[in-house]
Amino acid sequence: MKLDQARKKLGTILFLLTPFLASAQQVQRNPTVVHETAHTTTPLAFRDMKPVPWHNTSKVMVEHDRNPVRHISNMPDPLVRETTTAVPSVGTTSLLNFDGINDAQGGGFVPPDTNASVGSTQVVETVNVAYAVYDKTTGAQLLAPTNIQTLYTPLGGQCATGNLSDPVATYDKAAGRWLITMIAFNNTFTQSNSCIAVSTTSDATGTYHLYSFAFGRNLPDYPKVGVWPDAYYFTANTFPNGGSFTGAKTCALDRTNMLAGNAATMQCFQRTRADFSLLPADLDGAAPPPTGAPNYQLELASSTKLNLFKFHVDFAVPSNSTFTGPTQLNVAAFTDACAATGTCILQPSPGEPLDSLGDRLMYRLAYRNFADHEAMVVTHSVKPGGTGGALSACRWYEIRNPGTTPTIFQQGTVGGGTGSVAKWMGSIAMDKNGDIALGYSKSNSTVKPSIEYVGRIPTDAKGSMESAKLIIAGGGVQQSSFNRWGDYSSMAIDPTDDCTFWYAQEYYKTNGSFNFRTRLASFKFTTCN
Repeated sequence: MKLDQARKKLGTILFLLTPFLASAQQVQRNPTVVHETAHTTTPLAFRDMKPVPWHNTSKVMVEHDRNPVRHISNMPDPLVRETTTAVPSVGTTSLLNFDGINDAQGGGFVPPDTNASVGSTQVVETVNVAYAVYDKTTGAQLLAPTNIQTLYTPLGGQCATGNLSDPVATYDKAAGRWLITMIAFNNTFTQSNSCIAVSTTSDATGTYHLYSFAFGRNLPDYPKVGVWPDAYYFTANTFPNGGSFTGAKTCALDRTNMLAGNAATMQCFQRTRADFSLLPADLDGAAPPPTGAPNYQLELASSTKLNLFKFHVDFAVPSNSTFTGPTQLNVAAFTDACAATGTCILQPSPGEPLDSLGDRLMYRLAYRNFADHEAMVVTHSVKPGGTGGALSACRWYEIRNPGTTPTIFQQGTVGGGTGSVAKWMGSIAMDKNGDIALGYSKSNSTVKPSIEYVGRIPTDAKGSMESAKLIIAGGGVQQSSFNRWGDYSSMAIDPTDDCTFWYAQEYYKTNGSFNFRTRLASFKFTTCN
């Protein structure tokens, strides 16, 4: 009897300790060191290279597997705000607003994977396998949409001949260089590579240092990139032979040698299926992180928690590199948008239901170091809940002091009120004053997919956003395109004034299949100079 009582007592203790044991800090060591399969420098400027034709293959990109874990709270979002009081329109000044790459200029693939970043004088947009450059002051096109494979041709191998997907273009502000990444794979998914291009100057139409890193049969799907002082951080979800998900992967690429065009390595930690779509911090602003700060990485953990990790890399002594975490951050309860199927966003007839990708955080995890604190902002798509509400809303967070005592400084949900439209596929960033802007797509059974953004200034009530501004109203709906939408969008900050936001997103001008358009819009808060 006493033994049974002791067992019961021990079971109770273990039950009570389970949440703490699950969130205990783990330190992963001994990363896999991956040497480049090739590196070179383009013999010509990108603008002078002979364009590679679009591949005559399937126009539908690989369907992303869902997170094996659904985040379901079984209750309405507690941050949805029903209000009868008029909220002032977000206090921004609109600048440029123009069409970017369209389906005909981008190889006709869906989803477009719309992404853009801004540099010292230029804006670079990538849309699946297409790359274009614009003047950031006038919007004039400096490089017409070109197959990105053109840039990687001198590397040979998969980067030069394989299927390409999931582009990310970002600007290394401290170095004044462009970083362009893609994944390449063969038709059987038995060979895959990460293709990296680092510009030799701030001119995105000029020459590039090129690198190829082999992932073998482990397809590094849905990769995201963060620029950090000690490395370029690359995260992906791995799928052996394009099959079942086996876990997230996070890698640090040797930024110093890649900027110089030297031979480079990357160090990678493979995670289990418990980790999905890690998002690396991407540096904004002139102030670097504290000396020696690791790269911060974030994921959805449960319907009430985020997981925060720290990646410290040592290229000289790889055995000193560590991946530490998670630190669990408590957030307001949420349910993934379209949790049951992943696809539920409505359009007016004859539009098809659209993918929400509500199972993951959306690019970017934008980091900024202020004089008295560090801050990161991020967003994802959630189900608002309640009667008559929208099918999706944008949840967002501001996380402070990730390197010391991480806290959710504020959080909010945009959309979800009675009769409102679905808002999803967002991207968020913060300017040098702490103003925040969040862009997204919106749609419902009567509103064609359109693009808008909301914003806030530091004196607004915590967790609140001012009323939205429209970037462009959709003129059509998407039909018979396998329900795919966007996969991601991007909100970037001009490094010159550290005030101007650039948002890139897709829309449709007319009803149809595979005939998307993309839109680039810039704006700034009136108080930021």
